[in-house]
Amino acid sequence: MEARAYLRGVRIAPRKVQIVLDLIRNKPADVALAILENTPKSASEPVAKLLKSAMANAENNHSMNKNHLYVSECFVTPGMVMKRIMPRAQGRAYRINKRTSHITMVVRELEN
Repeated sequence: MEARAYLRGVRIAPRKVQIVLDLIRNKPADVALAILENTPKSASEPVAKLLKSAMANAENNHSMNKNHLYVSECFVTPGMVMKRIMPRAQGRAYRINKRTSHITMVVRELEN
């Protein structure tokens, strides 16, 4: 049995989120939460919120024991890119891409 949680359109680039997700993949849920709370990355706050949501989904929707949960899958895909213009010298314009992310997290119960 597994429980999923999604976070769509987060205003952080997918490359930055991927670094944080690599830290918690295949870890027990309580250990992953402790890692996220002590990681000084901007992506750790929304990922921690997503992990708590996935744990709540597992407990309330699938009657899993939250003490036996672990992060089985977590990945990020690129979302919408907001394109902005920065004026430069001699009438030129450089593009700034403000990237967004879609994060998916799956938690499962440990097999005993």
